[in-house]
Parts: sequence; structure tokens; C-alpha cells
Amino acid sequence: MVLKTILMLSLFIIPLVIINIGVIQHIGLLFLLYMASGFGMAGIGMGVMHDAIHGSYSKNRSVNKFLGYSMNLIGANAGVWRIQHNILHHTYTNIDEADDDINTPPFLRFSPNRKWMRAHRYQYIYIWFFYSLSTISWITSKDFIRVHRYWKMGLVGCKNTYRLQLLQVAVWKALYYTYALILPIILLPFGVWSVILAFLSMHMVTGICISAVFQTAHIMPDMEFPQMDDEGKIEKDWAIHQLETTANYAPQSKVFSWLIGGLNYQVEHHLFPNICHIHYKSLSKIVKETAREFNVPYYSHNTFLNALTQHTKTLQNLGNPGCNMV
Repeated sequence: MVLKTILMLSLFIIPLVIINIGVIQHIGLLFLLYMASGFGMAGIGMGVMHDAIHGSYSKNRSVNKFLGYSMNLIGANAGVWRIQHNILHHTYTNIDEADDDINTPPFLRFSPNRKWMRAHRYQYIYIWFFYSLSTISWITSKDFIRVHRYWKMGLVGCKNTYRLQLLQVAVWKALYYTYALILPIILLPFGVWSVILAFLSMHMVTGICISAVFQTAHIMPDMEFPQMDDEGKIEKDWAIHQLETTANYAPQSKVFSWLIGGLNYQVEHHLFPNICHIHYKSLSKIVKETAREFNVPYYSHNTFLNALTQHTKTLQNLGNPGCNMV
């Protein structure tokens, strides 16, 4: 974990330092450095802050809290993510209007329980464009929208806490935009739009990586999309619910698993989010045997490419008006 943290933070920070020194003379190098930083940003999101905010990076709470701020370093917000991911996504996986990972804009349909629109027929094609823009949306408006929504839901606290959270989000984002975009515009000998496009290329890399890794674990064939009753309760046992709404992929790929923070073992992660991802491969053998023993689902796809293919087919199926549970 220490080696991975150093590598991913370096991959994110060093290209930005080189950019901000202001010595780059070739536009192609600018794009390459920003895109390299994008891979580092994705690595921090999947392999460092994810464990830290779950409290599974270290047994030391201070270490987890400190490394959780790496989320703020890449333009998002650790406090908002803790509610959106740890509480809502891990509790209400694949439940429309409760799981924020499938609470998409109207032109996307990630659940058969969502109202169908004609545009959904083509979502399996245009989804990749919106995946590439997902982190741009995240670092500009989405965190503010979520803080307000979570306050209305009673998940943020009193009004003063709400205002403080909004202030913290704004300050961290201002800091991020300063060193990631504003200073390069000022210091580099390129046009403003050239730097903006290079900056966007960084986020396109991150957006595709993050979205592909996370969404292929839940928007897949055979996944359940349950609904809560009128009292907000889920019918199934929590562990069974996680098994019915989550899938693994590429379980034999050690390098890939290391790079994406063990998130190819999403089943184990959802069952044991408080355990560091370096243990998921060993855990998977126990979970798989136990699932077989009790005759409950254990979904896994052999390769990441196969998982992406199945994810795309699922989006295509969800774009069909016949795929409707409402």
C-alpha cells in the first residue's frame, strides 16, 4: 500500500509540477503530462483514498483520515464521498434514487426501475462520452449538489455544519483549479484553450478509468435492481443483497488488480469494506466457497474486456422500453 501510494501520488503530482514550472515548449508534451497525471488521479481514487475513506488503509485512524484527503487533492471531497459511497452506495446498492452511483441524469438509465426515454436506446453508445466527462462534472458542480441534497436528507448535520461543508468544498476546489489549470494558463506559452483542452484530456482519462472500473461491477447481466418498501426497508438480508447486485471480473490478473486497487474483487469489497484491498484475492476463495455452500449468487467475469462487453450489453438492454420494472 505504501509503494502504491507513493507511485500514484507521484504520477499525479510530478507531471503537474513540471507543467507549473512553465518550461514546456511543445503542446504534445503538455497533453502527455496532463494525461499521465490523469492516470495518477485515477490511481489515487481507486487505490489510495478509496481504502483510506473506508478506514481500511491502516489500523491507525489518523493515517486513514490524512490519506483520505488525497480525494480533496484531486478535486473531489472526502466528506461528500464518505456519504455518497460508504453510506448510500454500500447500503442501497442498485436501488434507484437511493444508490447515488446509479442516480444519473434523465438521459441515462442505469436501472429498470427508472422511467424510460427514447434517448435511452442509444445510451450504450453515448455513455462513453459522458463517462469521460464524469470527473469534470464531479469537481465542478456535483459535490455542491450532493452536499445540499444530503443536508435535506439529514445526513450532513445542522445548518452551520452544512455551511461549513460547502465552504470546505469550495476552498479545496479553488485550490485544485489553481494548480491544475489557472497557473498553467498563466505560466505556459500556449493559448488558453490549448491548456484547457489538455486539462480536459486529463479528466477524460480519469473519467473513463474510474467509470469503467466501478460501473462494470453493478450494471451487469443477472444483477438485481431491488426496491425498498414504503418504510424504506430492503427485503433481502444485507449480505445476500450485496451478492445479488455485485460482480467481480479479471480475478486472475494480478497486475491489473494491483493498479485498480483490487476493485475487480467488488464482491469481497462490498461484503468487507473495512478490510484492505490487498487481501481481497485471498478472501475471494472463501467467499466463493461459502456462496456455493449456501446456494447464493457469486458473479464473476473472466476478463475485464468481457466485463466491459457485458456492461455495454446491459446498458443496451436498459435502453429497451421492454426492460421495465416500474
